[in-house]
Amino acid sequence: MKVSARNLIPGTVKAINIGMVNAEVVIEAGPGVDIVSVITKESVEKMGLKEGSEVKAMVKATSVMVVTD
Repeated sequence: MKVSARNLIPGTVKAINIGMVNAEVVIEAGPGVDIVSVITKESVEKMGLKEGSEVKAMVKATSVMVVTD
């Protein structure tokens, strides 16, 4: 699949918490770095996601803020 988003972060599915309609997918992008996404339960099933699946987190936003202390 080709996409225009430039922010593709590779990772491994660490956990999937399935609810009635949605599912929370935790992706480990690196040691101590988790990305959490909420997608539909149906999407988890259609993509065959499970713990250990290799995936990419696609970030598409109109703006990204940088913050320091």
